[in-house]
Amino acid sequence: MHRIAFVLAASLLSTTAASAANPVTQPTKLSPEWQAKTRALYKAVVEFPTVEGRNENQKMAEYLAGQFRAAGWNADDIKILPYEGGPGNNTAAFVARWRADRPTAKPILLLAHMDVVEARRSDWQLDPFKLVEKDGYFYGRGTGDNKAGLTGVVTSLLKLRAAGFKPKRDIIVFFTGDEETGGRGAELGATQWRELIDAEFALNSDGGGGAFTADGRPLGYGLQTAEKTYQSYNLTVRNRGGHSSRPRPDNAIYELATALKKLEAHRFTPMLNETTRGYFAARAKQEGNSPLGQAMRAWLANEKDASAADAIEANELEVGLTRTRCVATMLEGGHADNALPQMARAGVNCRIMPGVQPTAVEAELKQLFGAAVEVTPKDNYVGKPTDASPLRPDVVKAYTDAVHAFHGPSVDVIPQMSTGATDGLFFRAVGIPVYGVDGSWGISPDDERAHGLDERMPVRAIYDNTLFWEMMLKQLAGR
Repeated sequence: MHRIAFVLAASLLSTTAASAANPVTQPTKLSPEWQAKTRALYKAVVEFPTVEGRNENQKMAEYLAGQFRAAGWNADDIKILPYEGGPGNNTAAFVARWRADRPTAKPILLLAHMDVVEARRSDWQLDPFKLVEKDGYFYGRGTGDNKAGLTGVVTSLLKLRAAGFKPKRDIIVFFTGDEETGGRGAELGATQWRELIDAEFALNSDGGGGAFTADGRPLGYGLQTAEKTYQSYNLTVRNRGGHSSRPRPDNAIYELATALKKLEAHRFTPMLNETTRGYFAARAKQEGNSPLGQAMRAWLANEKDASAADAIEANELEVGLTRTRCVATMLEGGHADNALPQMARAGVNCRIMPGVQPTAVEAELKQLFGAAVEVTPKDNYVGKPTDASPLRPDVVKAYTDAVHAFHGPSVDVIPQMSTGATDGLFFRAVGIPVYGVDGSWGISPDDERAHGLDERMPVRAIYDNTLFWEMMLKQLAGR
């Protein structure tokens, strides 16, 4: 669903590398010609207001189709697939295939999403659907999530095609139109449209990425290989009610409040997978002998050490990385000021560890609350529970090589599990490994603006991203 951009717990750490200047002010290696082409495409896609209900995604898909046709793609290899992303949300997906002359490997799938979160002009300093370049930044809704990644994918392909690149495998582009509001496009891509997008593995521009501090210290890059499952539940307490002038001990609101306090204190069993083990091994080195570093080493040595996992989760940047977490997000109850409540309900959102079934979480919640509280799942989970994608050596090497080519060999590349969710969940669920490997970067954690006001990205990061994707694709799809 929502990209968590640049979420590296390393973002409060220094690394051994240091930059002499703010990276925003440093020049890009992209040529002036391709800077102009990248900017033009970026401007065009940002200025499509592809938010739920405006029906702009198909227009954007048609624009992209024109760009691919003009660059030499066969019209038969470009498809715009309309679908309903939700009630009243008519949208579309975009597919383009670059066919290898003599393929020697299975296809590679490149993922992005065209839709963005709504932005109101009255809230923003600038028009959110006009690309504005100011003080070394591009401003506009989607400049980060996810039109930066989409632009990097598209312009790198156009650049490779113009240079005469010959892929050893088909390269398939798949862009959805409702990642922010439900993921129906990704679900269709992984099922009904599978023959169009079937691939050995996928690279997702809506995951991974890097960050710098304002004074230029690199904070590392995340290689996203796992995502939590998104599932919400309703907790409901019912009561016969009565007159408010005659209170009784059995009050639905009080009983629900007691249940929510139990939820607040509850901790699911901590667990490690290949991704989080690699992540915490790297983080423990960064933390040294600090209490947090000691807790990480203790947990790595004993996955069942719940106290060590608790100490890790006490750090606000590590929350959700050791276990499934559930939190109350909505409340309703009662029907009149002068009546005892006949019903009280809370909405609880859970982010479930890879490979764990939502039914298992539901069962644990029922055991926690007892028979007095009804626990019912909402039909809104994104994708299916999936294990972490294996750390493929070719993908890890290509991503690491590209990061180091831009930022130096001492910049950390760390396996990453997103606590949020992306389209990648649906493809992992059908056996296609997915890797969040975007090359864009920002100044964080203080300046993270995806989904927020005055969203922006460094100008240089957008240009760098074209070269970044070009390097990745040359290594993974080249002969």
